[in-house]
Amino acid sequence: MRLLALAASALVFTAASTLSPAVVQAQDKAADAKADDKSTDDRLEPFPEARSVKQSAVIGGKTVNYTATVGSLAVKDDKGKVIGEVVYTAYTLPGRATDRPVTFAFNGGPGAASVYLNLGAIGPKRVPFGAQGDAPSDPAVLRDNPNSWLDFTDLVFIDPIGTGFSRSRLDEEQTKKAFYSADADIHYLSRIVYDWLVANDRLTSRKYLTGESYGGYRVPRLAYYLQTQMGVGISGMTLVSPYLDPPAIGEDDALSPLPWMIAYPSMAAGHFERQGLHLDDATMGPVETYMRTQFVQDFLAGPRDKAATDRLSAKVAELTGLDPAMVRRMNGRVDIATYLREIRRDQGLIGSVYDSNYTAYDPFPASASPEYNDPLLTTLIAPTTSAMVDFVTRQVGWKVDARYNALSYDVNEKWDRDDTDSPVSDLRRAISIDPKMTVDIVHGWDDLSCPYFASRLIVSQMPDFGVENRVRLHMYPGGHMFYSRSDSGAKMRQDVMASYRARN
Repeated sequence: MRLLALAASALVFTAASTLSPAVVQAQDKAADAKADDKSTDDRLEPFPEARSVKQSAVIGGKTVNYTATVGSLAVKDDKGKVIGEVVYTAYTLPGRATDRPVTFAFNGGPGAASVYLNLGAIGPKRVPFGAQGDAPSDPAVLRDNPNSWLDFTDLVFIDPIGTGFSRSRLDEEQTKKAFYSADADIHYLSRIVYDWLVANDRLTSRKYLTGESYGGYRVPRLAYYLQTQMGVGISGMTLVSPYLDPPAIGEDDALSPLPWMIAYPSMAAGHFERQGLHLDDATMGPVETYMRTQFVQDFLAGPRDKAATDRLSAKVAELTGLDPAMVRRMNGRVDIATYLREIRRDQGLIGSVYDSNYTAYDPFPASASPEYNDPLLTTLIAPTTSAMVDFVTRQVGWKVDARYNALSYDVNEKWDRDDTDSPVSDLRRAISIDPKMTVDIVHGWDDLSCPYFASRLIVSQMPDFGVENRVRLHMYPGGHMFYSRSDSGAKMRQDVMASYRARN
């Protein structure tokens, strides 16, 4: 899951005056109190020991008996001091562990816990969320997930620091430095993967990584770091709706057609779906061809070329279903927010950036500018949080006195985005040194937060690494969380299982 960066403001108070001894004494006491507050993290109650419970679920039409475990792993600095604790949820099958693969799963944000992949996509149980009609007040009751991957791989869901129950033991500034940047994130999470493998005697198992959204940004870098720095080979990875090339999606470059090229196919997919068309390569192929050819030519001609802009605007209106006059006024350059609000303005509904066909009512339809939060993102918090906390504390019995953060806006706001890392470069490097590694990139056609066409263009630029289709791209009906649609979740399971079994 990818969160939009949140703007933050801070007030800074200063004073310059001559202070009396009483005031100085009061300030000294305040300073002592502040120092005590800084050390509060060192006095946190320790997390309980890992707890396990036996469960079963019907997966792929068969009953699977497994052990669910919730526990924590310490993050230590170079002097051995514990600076944080990462909570994980593991699902393992009995028997010879080394005969089974193990998959580590991460969500995105930054600031998202792994609950979305766990209880929505690939874990043995799921709670309904992300489909039209789901509501925050629905009972958060877990049911068997027929599309889980547990029958062909053990699963370990990792909650990065600041998400789920995972926590830092440092003050705010130190926490940002130690955990809230792309490089720091990769370094400590790689160690968490390594430590879990050692603690559970799984270093000789086949190891896989799965990440959704910003988790898809994490996974290629984790794979390469684990390979080359931690001595842990990764057999394969699955990138779910990945956020692979942030600059291409943004609109900071006034000259580049890429943001429009990448977004318009997903807008078209949403429009086609509303018309009842089946989405597949045959339906979307002509759209992609247009984006690579005539669209680029007309876009770069610029608005001063009336014929080119007329042609471009008419085609964009046809593909998106938007009012042709409005599209022409925008010179054929329709931003995502406008699309999501205009496609159903006559109904008073707004679409989600994560799935344009997931809608809610516009709370302020007469406002000239949008005044609402994303309709899908805001409905996820209640069911996922309630279901996960009930599972951890009641079903598994891992009792903890803390708040569970399914989605932390605080982490997202504090994240250092100045890193110049490239997950695509690390993806190439990881593949190049392991000829047996499998890579699946999976997307929903309707996703506008991490559009599928970005991955299509990225894969098209890659070498073949000596084997055809080293990186396999799969698209399914739905949006960012396409797996909330049972048929799409089942197809993803089938495609990913084929990759795992190809390594047997």
